[in-house]
Amino acid sequence: MPKTISISLPHDLGTEEAKRRVQDQLERLRKEYVDKVGQSQVNWAGDQAKVDVSALGQAASATIDVLPDTLRIEVELPWVLAALSTRVQSFMTSHASDALRLTHTK
Repeated sequence: MPKTISISLPHDLGTEEAKRRVQDQLERLRKEYVDKVGQSQVNWAGDQAKVDVSALGQAASATIDVLPDTLRIEVELPWVLAALSTRVQSFMTSHASDALRLTHTK
């Protein structure tokens, strides 16, 4: 049975800055894991990102909602990966928190 992981992280960055930081972190992760992931795709519609990842014949998807004071992430894992949900949740929480703490650099 598929497993859904939901994460909410408060922030005080406002929507635009939080979205920029999330975009930067997603790009960093894509580059860091390019050799481990078969395919990854991020599509933004306003302040919501749809993320699709496939690896080892399994596909997972996530929705990231960037709100003015909260970042909401919902990840759908296939049943094969459901046993790893605790690790996936820890990974997502850590990287989302890192994204919200990143400083703006140009």
